[in-house]
Amino acid sequence: MKELDLILKNIKNKEVLPIYFFHGEEPYFIDLAVKALEHDFLTEDEKAFNQTVVYGKDTTYQEVLSLARQFPMMGDKQVIIVKEAQDLRLAESESNALEMYVQNPVPSTVLVFAHKHKKLDSRKKVTKSLEKAKALFLSESIRENNLPKWIADECAALKIKTAPNISHLLAEYLGNDLSRIANELNKLKIILKEGEILDGTIIENHIGISKEYNVFELQKALGTKNANAAFKIAHFMGKNPKNNPFVMMLASLYNYFSNVIIYNTMIGQPPQTIAAQMGVNPYFIKDYAESARLYPLKHATRVISILREFDMKGKGLGAVNMSEAELIKELVYKIINVDKIKMKV
Repeated sequence: MKELDLILKNIKNKEVLPIYFFHGEEPYFIDLAVKALEHDFLTEDEKAFNQTVVYGKDTTYQEVLSLARQFPMMGDKQVIIVKEAQDLRLAESESNALEMYVQNPVPSTVLVFAHKHKKLDSRKKVTKSLEKAKALFLSESIRENNLPKWIADECAALKIKTAPNISHLLAEYLGNDLSRIANELNKLKIILKEGEILDGTIIENHIGISKEYNVFELQKALGTKNANAAFKIAHFMGKNPKNNPFVMMLASLYNYFSNVIIYNTMIGQPPQTIAAQMGVNPYFIKDYAESARLYPLKHATRVISILREFDMKGKGLGAVNMSEAELIKELVYKIINVDKIKMKV
């Protein structure tokens, strides 16, 4: 997020705007920016007199703007931070008051809003006023297929050297909770010795993700129709349901075989073009090429139907009474033998 990097750099250099209105579905980037304004702008002595933190559910826009119009004590700047600003009531009168302040902010005040989990209504006049004042900053979620790259970039920023596929393994198991991912990477940064490479063994020891028995390895075993490996991994994952959520596994396999279908429909096109359509690194195209050979379009489509069937069973909507361990084993059997199974019409 280049915009965030610039914001953090400017805060460090004491070059701040009179208003920051952070909004959007991804709280992680909002938290980073607000944390920098809260901890890195004023000195500790200045904070005692010139920094105020309030929460949306406990205040109103009128009260916040009243604070913003005050002048700093024993300093040049004051910082007013509104956390959980999405809880503030923004009716017409509040919207008008905020719009007026945006048009004429107090130069000695840095007014910060952390409006998490949703965007401001782009149709409102106040939103347009914030945009015009260059005070509105959108924090968007990382798309699932971009998550491994984001993790790889974070590792690079932390100067963590990684073994191949580590960013994908972390993405599969930690999901898109960026705060959790960042915390785990920071812990690993402390643990790793100088020059040490982050690999599956270290992750298994410190995060609890097995380097051999995980959804990424199951995906690889199924993709190559390695039945022995797939059943071995399924057995282990079934014994550890807390570390291997069935729903997460289904989502991962659904994404993988959806890409196998895409590959089947694009055979003959340049690998870069296929990778772009899938939203994956071109490095993995050779894996999809092998899987597409073993799962032609008809069979890959059947796998998607199987995954949907097991999604229903996992949610208790199918007429089954099976444990997750049994479901995983049956799922693996059906995918490996998809060319021999007659599908229900």
